Amino acid sequence: MATIERFEDIEAWQKAREITREIYAVSKGDAFARDFGLKDQIRRAAVSIMSNIAEGFERGGDKEFAQFIALAKGSSAEVRSQLYVALDQGYIDHDTFDRLAKATLQINRMLSGLMKYLRNSDYKGSKFR
Repeated sequence: MATIERFEDIEAWQKAREITREIYAVSKGDAFARDFGLKDQIRRAAVSIMSNIAEGFERGGDKEFAQFIALAKGSSAEVRSQLYVALDQGYIDHDTFDRLAKATLQINRMLSGLMKYLRNSDYKGSKFR
C-alpha cells in the first residue's frame, strides 16, 4: 500500500466525497427537497462516511481508526437504505438508485479492505504504508 499522509489520500474518502456530492445534487429535486426528514438524514449519513474516515485517520491509532472505519461503513449502508426510501417514494429513478447504491457497495468493499489491512499491519500512527 502506498504511503498515506493525509485522509484526503484515502481512496475510500475520495469516493465518499463523490457520493456526498451526488446525494446533495439528487436531493435538491422538487419532491425530494420537500421531504425534509429524508433529505436531511441521507445528507447527514453521506457526510458521516467521509467525516468518520477523516476523524479516524487523524486520531492516530490503529484501533481507533478501525473503529471509525466501521462507523463510516455503517453510514454507507444507511445511505443505501435511504436510497430505497427515495426510490419507493419516486424521488429518484431506478438508474440513479442503481448508480448510487453501487457506489455505496464499492465504498463498503474499500472500507472492509482497509479494516483488514489495519488488523494485519504494524500501523500505529497517522501515517501508514
